[in-house]
Amino acid sequence: MICSANAIESLNARYRRAVKARGHFPTEQAALKCLYLVTRSMDPTGQGRARWTVRWKPALNAFAITFADRWPTAETY
Repeated sequence: MICSANAIESLNARYRRAVKARGHFPTEQAALKCLYLVTRSMDPTGQGRARWTVRWKPALNAFAITFADRWPTAETY
């Protein structure tokens, strides 16, 4: 749990830094776009998701079995 808390706090710190640097946003969509770009900049090649999926595959399989009616299709992962 501590590891995931650190990751969340790291992401929140990046969000706060980006919002503070930008100052203001004309619309809510502009603010969300800024946060999206910050998130994408953390993994610009897109390879992080593949590595994350490999490490979490046992947990993902357990969730897929337990919550089959609420789980996204296999193509998502």
